[in-house]
Order: sequence, then structure tokens, then C-alpha cells
Amino acid sequence: MTQISKTPLLDQIPDPVALRRLPESDLRQVADELRAETIDAVSVTGGHLGAGLGVVELTVALHYVFETPRDRLIWDVGHQAYPHKILTGRRDRIRTLRQGGGLSGFTRRGESEYDPFGAAHSSTSISAGLGMAVARDLSGDKRNVIAVIGDGAMSAGMAYEAMNNAGHLHSRLIVILNDNDMSIAPPTGAMSAYLARLVSGGAYRTIRETAKQLAAKLPKFFYEKARKTEEYARGFWTGGTMFEELGFYYVGPIDGHNLDHLLPVLKNVRDKQPGPVLLHVVTKKGKGYPPAEASDDKYHGVNTFDVVTGKQAKPKANAPSYTRVFAESLIKEAHKDDKVVAITAAMPGGTGLDLFGEAFPTRTFDVGIAEQHAVTFAAGLAAEGYKPFCAIYSTFLQRAYDQVVHDVSLQNLPVRFAIDRAGLVGADGATHAGSFDVGFLGALPGMVVMAAADEAELVHMVATAVAYDEGPIAFRYPRGDGVGVDMPELGVPLPIGKGRIIREGTRVAILSLGTRLQEALKAAEDLGARGLSTTVADARFAKPLDLDLVRRLAANHEVLITIEEGATGGFGSFVLQAIVEDGTLDGRAGLKVRTMVLPDAYLDQDKPDRLYARAGLDSKAIVAKVLEALGREAEAATSLIA
Repeated sequence: MTQISKTPLLDQIPDPVALRRLPESDLRQVADELRAETIDAVSVTGGHLGAGLGVVELTVALHYVFETPRDRLIWDVGHQAYPHKILTGRRDRIRTLRQGGGLSGFTRRGESEYDPFGAAHSSTSISAGLGMAVARDLSGDKRNVIAVIGDGAMSAGMAYEAMNNAGHLHSRLIVILNDNDMSIAPPTGAMSAYLARLVSGGAYRTIRETAKQLAAKLPKFFYEKARKTEEYARGFWTGGTMFEELGFYYVGPIDGHNLDHLLPVLKNVRDKQPGPVLLHVVTKKGKGYPPAEASDDKYHGVNTFDVVTGKQAKPKANAPSYTRVFAESLIKEAHKDDKVVAITAAMPGGTGLDLFGEAFPTRTFDVGIAEQHAVTFAAGLAAEGYKPFCAIYSTFLQRAYDQVVHDVSLQNLPVRFAIDRAGLVGADGATHAGSFDVGFLGALPGMVVMAAADEAELVHMVATAVAYDEGPIAFRYPRGDGVGVDMPELGVPLPIGKGRIIREGTRVAILSLGTRLQEALKAAEDLGARGLSTTVADARFAKPLDLDLVRRLAANHEVLITIEEGATGGFGSFVLQAIVEDGTLDGRAGLKVRTMVLPDAYLDQDKPDRLYARAGLDSKAIVAKVLEALGREAEAATSLIA
């Protein structure tokens, strides 16, 4: 890292207004201090590090050149924005990042006026920015709108939909493409910087427009030759022809770590470019921190770590993670069945498909940040007799719901959905919580929906999905480690739509879907100590529902509680409908049914166990729910604080 001056500047910058008072000659030191502060903060909290380190200079330059927050600055995805948070009045809270009650790990409108748009899912910035630009135009205002989008986010179709619309509207919008993987153009030096300054300036644009007008007066043959020659010349030097075809004026690529290159180009873009413009900036993920630069993933997401060595703290696990169990189970199944293939949308490590890819490189497909395409691509594979496993986080599967409905469910194609990060996820907060998949998948005709209660059940559900070929099937499982149960060597397909009794009782029944089963068993122990004999059952399937099991529990118990790691409209709703419509339960006197679901609110980041306690989905809350149903409210209140 660059040596920092003994006279700190960052302490003198409470906000970007103070930053803009500094001479340009101080900005290099500001960037060095900002990088060091980012590293130190994330070493304490964990989180996304590499992306933020890659945009330190860009962050300083943007806040220096543009009049934020009046000028709207949108970060896509928000995990680039830690340095931005430090510069915009949140430095004193930066070590609460991703902690309960602390700063969000992403940009968030309610957190600061410098966050004009929340971003935790990728590829939204250009659409949002265009909306803000049009609103500005309708209001007769003059502010700038800047969207900073990573090259990975440019793999999503939504970014191109927005650019196409922006080119059509010709509203003034600045898009900065942060190319941190050299995926679009190679890194370039002084010549590129010179050309960027040249083409971003008013003189070049004036000459270019004048030449176009003159060429337009030539015969058509000569006009076309002149147009293609100019387009080729700019494309040869800059690679921006594709963006120009979408209606953007392209500038770049330039070195995103060189402030002497960034500042004049940003000023030109600010002052001299009408209409939509795309500035292509090449950066290095993890820049300035050797352990990050040397890491394969550039420290994209890290645990707490030692700043000097870069060594990350690795919490001791009592059991393998659900993600790893899924990956290893799928590998075993793929060895037996060469029709098994795996698909991820830019999350091979997060979904465990990096392991599958090592074992079966030709049967693993990373389609980029393109969940819609991933689902329909899987549908095409299924239509040809393959067994595609589409491994997508619950929160990201939301982005492809129409494809699940139209391309998979409607055609009854046997696509297997492996839904990681089901339920509450902890530090990433509401934007990444898997709250809704049971409800939105369970609404679809022919869809089978399973939820693993533990890591052994997940092994069996992978085997079930491989064996099932009558239509689409999904299984959900949480982030984090399993509960430490004995693991089967191989999975055994489960009978479709059948649950299991874990513990027999007589008065209270708890029907659990997913990993709340352990809390249900703890609650049963507590209830038993209070003289309430309790049955605990694992539903396994939200759809098709085990009606025989529901009837048995409803007929033989005074209280029936359902519990799930999902929102209203999911498993509990399915059980209630089954009970209401089941003629065998008509007239069943005294049955008290209660559903336990996530609250009708978005829950901020915290440790998962604290989140579930806050959501009322832990063992104490189950006991209280039973006691309330039995009219023992005072005892219920006491149980919650015991």
C-alpha cells in the first residue's frame, strides 16, 4: 500500500463538501487513507472488501467532481460502496457495518441522503438512474445523474434494456462501467487516457458533429463510407461501438486508479456531454491490499481478518455447510447419472457449484448475472431429456419468476431448483433474505416444493430431485452450517408429498417445514416440562401437502402449530386451506390452529439466531404461541423472557 502522510486528511473530511475544498494535489493522499480505513473497518466486521478497494480512487474523484448529494450517485451493486459510506458522513459508524443495528452492507435510501437508490441486487442502476434523469428533465432541474455499474452486472439483460431506452430518450445520464476483470477491453495507459480526454471534450464532439453534418450532404455511398470509417476508427481505439449502437456516447477505457486521468475526463463528461454517455473505467479488484490482490476471489467477501497477514478468521464448524452438502450430494448423483447438469447465475462459489464444476467442467454452466436466462436455459435442457439443477439463492430466484411460470411450470418441464439462502440470512439483511419462495412456487400447478430440516434430509432431497421427472421440483435450505446429524453415504429418494413424525405426543402438535425443526424439538421439551405432551412432525413437503399427516395431527391434538422460515402465504396457508376444505375434519370441536411465519416486515441485518428470535420463530416463541392458544397468556409472557 502507498505510504500515508503523517498529517491525516480523512479526519478533516466529514462529508464530500469538505472534500471538494481540498486542492487536487491532496486527493492521492485522501485515496490512500480511504483505502486503509476501508481495510481496517472490514477486518473488524467482515463483508465485501475487494470491490470497494477497486473503486477507492473512483469514489474520491466522483465526490470531488460532482456536487453530491444534489447530483445523484447510484452504486450498482452496493457492495462497492463502503468507501462511499466513509466519505459521506458514516465513518464513525463504519465498524457497525452489517451488524445488528448498524450500517447496511449495501446502499440504502433510509440511511443517508447520499444513497439516492438502494442496491443489493445487481443491474438496477441504469434503469433507476434513467428514471431520475427523466424526473429531473420534467422538473426543469439541472442536476447530474451518475450510475456506477460493475462489469459483472452488465451481464444482466436489464442493463441493456435500460441503455436501449436511455439511447431512445436521449436524456442526460452518465453511466460509469467499472471494468474490474478486464472483461471488455485490455488495460491501457497514456495513449488511452489521452484519447479519453480528447473524445470526452467539447472540441472533439463539435468537430465530430460538424463532420457528420458535412458527410450527410455527400452522396449516399460516400456518406456510408465516411460513417463506417469514423465508427471503425473509434472502435479500434476504444472498443465502444456496441454502446454507441445503443445510443450512448462512449469514452474510455481509462485507468480507474489514476486520478490524473480520472479527474479531467469526469469534468469533461460533467460539463460537455449532452445525452447519455458511458465512461469505461478499468480497475483492479482488491487494489492496494496485497492479500486481496493475490487471492483468487480478490477478497470479494471475507470474514474478519488480520490486517497485517490477511489471514481470515474461520469459525469452527460443528457440521458441514448446507451449501457444501448440496454440492457433494449432487456430485455423487452426477457420477451415477450423466444427464445431471448444473447451472448457476454468477454464484459458483456461493452455491457450491464451483465444486461440481471441478468434477464435471463440461456439465457446469455459469450464465452470469442472468437469472431469467438461467431458468429458461434449464428449461431447454430439460426439454431435451437432461436433468438440470438450477442453483439460485431464494432472493435471486425472484428475478426470474416469469420464466419459472411460463417456461418451466406451464410446460411441466422437470427443472430442479436448488434454492440456497432460504429464510433469514444474517449480515446481508432484508435484500438477501429468502422469505417468499415457498409462497410463489407453491402457487404454481404441478410444482413440488421441499424444505430440508437438516443436512441429512438435504442429501435425500437431492436424490429425490434427480429421480423425479414428472415436472418441476424445488428444494430449499438455509445459509450456514448443518445441525450435526449423522450423514447418509448416499441419498434415498423420498416418497413425494410425505412427511414424518419425529416425536409422539398427545395434546400439542408442531408441524415444521425446514430447519425450524430443531427449535420445535426444544419447544416440545419445554412444553413437556409444563405437562403438555407434544408431537413434533417434519412436513418435508410444502407441496404436495401430506394430507394424511395433517388430518392425523388435527384430529388427535388440541393445538396444532405450523412453523416455517417464510412469509405469510406459504406453508401455513396451505395447511389452513387443507383443514378448512377437508370434510373429515368438519365439526372437529376445540381444535386450535396457529401459523408461525416471518413478520409482515423487512428485517435488517443481524446474527441469524437473533433475527429468528426477533421474528418470533425460536423455541421460546413456539412455547408462547401454544400457551396463548390454550388461554395461558400470563404464562406465555413469562416464557418469552425466561
